[in-house]
Amino acid sequence: MHLFDKLKQAFSKEPYNAQQAQEMAHLYSWGPVIFQVSRLMIRYGILELLNEHRDGLTQHEIAQATGLSEYAAKCLLEASLTTHIVLIDPQTDKYRLAKTGWFLLRDAMIRADIDFNHDVNYEGWFVLDHALEQGRPAGLKHFGDWPTIYEGLSSLPPEVQKSWFGFDHYYSDHSFDEALELIGERQKANGESLQLLDVGGNTGRFAMRCVTYSDRMEVTICDLPQQIGLMQQATAGQAGAERIRGVGMNLLDEHSTFPTDQRYDVIWMSQFLDCFSEEQIVSILRRAAAILDADNRIFIMETLWDRQDYIPAAMSLTMTSLYFTALANGNSKMYNTDDMTRLIHEAGLEIETIHDRIGNGGHSIIVCRKR
Repeated sequence: MHLFDKLKQAFSKEPYNAQQAQEMAHLYSWGPVIFQVSRLMIRYGILELLNEHRDGLTQHEIAQATGLSEYAAKCLLEASLTTHIVLIDPQTDKYRLAKTGWFLLRDAMIRADIDFNHDVNYEGWFVLDHALEQGRPAGLKHFGDWPTIYEGLSSLPPEVQKSWFGFDHYYSDHSFDEALELIGERQKANGESLQLLDVGGNTGRFAMRCVTYSDRMEVTICDLPQQIGLMQQATAGQAGAERIRGVGMNLLDEHSTFPTDQRYDVIWMSQFLDCFSEEQIVSILRRAAAILDADNRIFIMETLWDRQDYIPAAMSLTMTSLYFTALANGNSKMYNTDDMTRLIHEAGLEIETIHDRIGNGGHSIIVCRKR
């Protein structure tokens, strides 16, 4: 298995002594309630309050300031104390914000993850075992009777949609500028306008960045008809939106082909292939390869979990795989380099280059050409 150096060191030897390992096992056994305590410490404003009062506050002061009962404040504060979210001064009984609590409060990635896991995943993961055993998103029935979450995105409750798109956008938006620089290099080589086919373009955020980046760039988005509708709503009236068009298609239908009414210089797939099983990925890439010539390329941007520099990043990605299992479709995941390379080759493509540490550091862009 390909692993970046820090992950290789971390995952090939035991990181804990016996006592530390036991402590971690206890944390895992109480994981669901620790998660909810962390979330509620943010929701009720307790962490923000402690951040504003660096000298600390008593339980009574916190209860008064937040409107919580003494009982509720005590339960949350004591649970947070034993999980190192807050600290206490034994002399004054004043609580202070610990470093872990500060990161829960201020780290944008952690906040996006918390909202996503609570609003989208939490109840669905209760039947994770069914999803793993049956190969279908058994937890999705909590929201509706759809074969995958993608057909139901436009029908999800507003707060769930907000958290889903917040998670999706957070992990993609930071990478767009660097991705556009790489695409822009191909445009300079052409010396003319660049045609980009955005496969799985979602709400058109990347497409809008493309037409803003260059007035000589045109984008065609292929996605489910429901998503094309959302995209058209999201981009309506914005400058450059007239250079974006949508093509509704079911990408899982092996008989559906990518549009051939024009030649595309770049076929762009951003955080897209992780939404499909291995067999489906090969099918999609084969159909993309069918419209390639010697000069155009496929750009695949993914957060490959084995190409991360930090353990929490790799952990977050492998856990995200279980969102795909329980709620998204039951058969996809966040892939590693070895798996993605094998699938690319099976589709009749070869890897020209891989650009790592894109955006906030976690994305890789795999540039493919026809073999």
